[in-house]
Amino acid sequence: MDVAIEEKTRTFIQVSEIWVPDGDTLIHGGGSYGDLGAFEAASVRESFALGEGLPGKAWAEGSPVVLKEFDGSYFKRTEVATEAGLTAAVAIPVFDGKTLMAVLVVLCGDDDEHVGAIEVWEETDKLLMLKDGYYGAAKHFEWVSRHTHFPIGQGLPGGVWSSDTPMLFRDLGAGYRFIRADSAGKAGLTTGLGLPVPVPDGATFVLTLLSARGTPIARRFEIWDARRQKVGKAGGAVLVDGVCERNGPLWTDENISAPRTAARNQGNIGKVLATGLPVIVSGTPKFTEGYDTMVALPIYGDGDIAHIVAWYV
Repeated sequence: MDVAIEEKTRTFIQVSEIWVPDGDTLIHGGGSYGDLGAFEAASVRESFALGEGLPGKAWAEGSPVVLKEFDGSYFKRTEVATEAGLTAAVAIPVFDGKTLMAVLVVLCGDDDEHVGAIEVWEETDKLLMLKDGYYGAAKHFEWVSRHTHFPIGQGLPGGVWSSDTPMLFRDLGAGYRFIRADSAGKAGLTTGLGLPVPVPDGATFVLTLLSARGTPIARRFEIWDARRQKVGKAGGAVLVDGVCERNGPLWTDENISAPRTAARNQGNIGKVLATGLPVIVSGTPKFTEGYDTMVALPIYGDGDIAHIVAWYV
């Protein structure tokens, strides 16, 4: 059985939280706050109307939203966030067709040590252009990214766009498929997760999470295929790709004949399948593969969950 990790490292994402619809507002649906107790206490009491605050803005705009500065913005918890050292956030809406299921919000701090990237790419004139992103201290990589675009099928964002499925890239600094490999290597970025973000108006958005060793977004990534033809009539999900800092590849061509599966209500992935909502689990390593926190995010397609992506810190 996996054991808890002894070495603790600072993570690029410091807070993850879920906001779920309750009538005409969004209410707190769980989260992971580490030792930021005051920010957690303020958050669980909060709610957001359509267009209000960061979760409400993602709901109203029907798209992912990056907010890189809280002061003077529409962010509602600025004072307590500043006291906690949080300076930037990304809101990711989860839509089933035109119905909002939840909004996942991740929050980061800004200093000279945190390196990583959370990017939102948007299709414009048959190219994916950077809508916005947060990069921490990776300033040169940010500059390169803002001057890069992707045709369909090219690079991690273009690959996700072409396949309409989540994708994992390893060894970003050396990978020939990663267009920004040179600048990624210099920034210390190692692993990239890309996923489509379906929205009601059919626009194309791709979210990329790029992780570095020193301040990782995650130490373990998983991609699950939840399309019914993969798991039979009962429904469920099959692990189709994954990588773990401790265990290496979680899925290979050699073990494809005996895939890892999850049924509805079986473990954390099964909870996502059963509820249709993101899941955040923290403080119980025996339920999170030995890690402190696990985030699982559903991606809808054709009226049901098509994929689930999960990351562990």
